[in-house]
Amino acid sequence: MSDAANLSGDEVSALMDGLGEADAAAGKPSAELRAYTFGKEAVRPMAALPALDRMNERLERRLRGIVEPLARSKPRIHAEAIAVQSFDGWRAEHPEFISLSLYRFAPLKGGVLVAMGADLVGRLVDAFYGGTGALRDSRAKEFTPTEERLIVRINEGLVAALTEVWNEILPVKPQLVARETNTAYAPLVRGDEAVAIVRFGIALGGARPASIDILYPVAALRAVEGLLSNKASDDGSLAASEWRHKLADALGDVRVQARSVLARPEISVSELVRLAEGDVIPVSLPASVPLLVEGRVIARGQIGDQDGRAALRIEKLHTGGNI
Repeated sequence: MSDAANLSGDEVSALMDGLGEADAAAGKPSAELRAYTFGKEAVRPMAALPALDRMNERLERRLRGIVEPLARSKPRIHAEAIAVQSFDGWRAEHPEFISLSLYRFAPLKGGVLVAMGADLVGRLVDAFYGGTGALRDSRAKEFTPTEERLIVRINEGLVAALTEVWNEILPVKPQLVARETNTAYAPLVRGDEAVAIVRFGIALGGARPASIDILYPVAALRAVEGLLSNKASDDGSLAASEWRHKLADALGDVRVQARSVLARPEISVSELVRLAEGDVIPVSLPASVPLLVEGRVIARGQIGDQDGRAALRIEKLHTGGNI
């Protein structure tokens, strides 16, 4: 080789110094690098959620019809906005002892989990048998036979209503797969998988609300997301019947004054001016008395008593008129 191809000592030193600086620079982390863990990325937003929200509005009305006969009063029920979180996250928010019912909704993939708190079950049983429906401090770890029957009744009614609203989008066939009372053994999905949570708040009397949750695996909803998003677009304008239902729900909690007239005795003016303390005015009670709201007769019934209090037993409802 020619001597011209050889590097001088100074050139070799400069080259080595440059390589050392490059290695040091390569060892420093770039400001643009960030850690990434597979499986921990944010859940992609779902275009199907507006359709599910509309389905839940209809389901809310049907749920009221299921709970009201058991509560023996008008419960306040509202559907909360759908939340998406990990299944483990949902389990961490609930006590271990809870009513869990897993259903298959073929052809939907995965299952649908219906969760009902033990406190709500206890309140409804108490109200059904004449109690106030107040929350009681109970450390029971299993449901009584009466509570089991009530759970079955609510679940059957709720699943039938859920099937009805789903059939407007996709015909489904529900099938009970399993029942469980411990969130640790809830057989829906793996703990790190995402679920969509439909929550209905239920308030009985003046007590704080309890809830019923319906859980869908997000993966199952992804498979029918196109159908759901199309339904959301089709429902852009509410039908007249939908408006009537919404108006009825809004008016349902408005308080009105109801009264009943037991008797209307007639006396002369001279008798009126001579009235004194201790005088007795004879009256005769009719067999049927009216129930009035804002001066209009809405029903007629018979006077009696219930639990030591005067009560009116409705015998006939009618459109009414002035008494």
